[in-house]
Amino acid sequence: MINVFYDGKCNLCSKEINYYKKVAPGGTFNWQDVNIKSNTLINYEIKTSDALKILHVIDNNNKLHKGIDAFIVIWKNLKYWNFLAKLAALPIIKQILDLLYISFANWRFNRLTHCVIAKENDKKL
Repeated sequence: MINVFYDGKCNLCSKEINYYKKVAPGGTFNWQDVNIKSNTLINYEIKTSDALKILHVIDNNNKLHKGIDAFIVIWKNLKYWNFLAKLAALPIIKQILDLLYISFANWRFNRLTHCVIAKENDKKL
């Protein structure tokens, strides 16, 4: 089962993940809102603030994927999205998508109160 860690308090993130949930084949994904306490993040040594900032996925081989790489894992496993996964994985396109995604993720993260609080809490640990 592919574990997907997403920010359920972010309206945009939730809408996208809810769409994926509707079109995903059953038994493929375990969708985990990182705002709901779980030992899974701790087990993979993922800080909550990092999981809130960018999408994290643990694939069937227990490998961690972040950002665009995480989306590629999801898209590879969704009917009709495989083409986008292949396109996004092309070197130049992937580099551009990485830059765009990280820029957007940082902007979104710094605007959301629950993300800023998680970042401050991580600093105290």
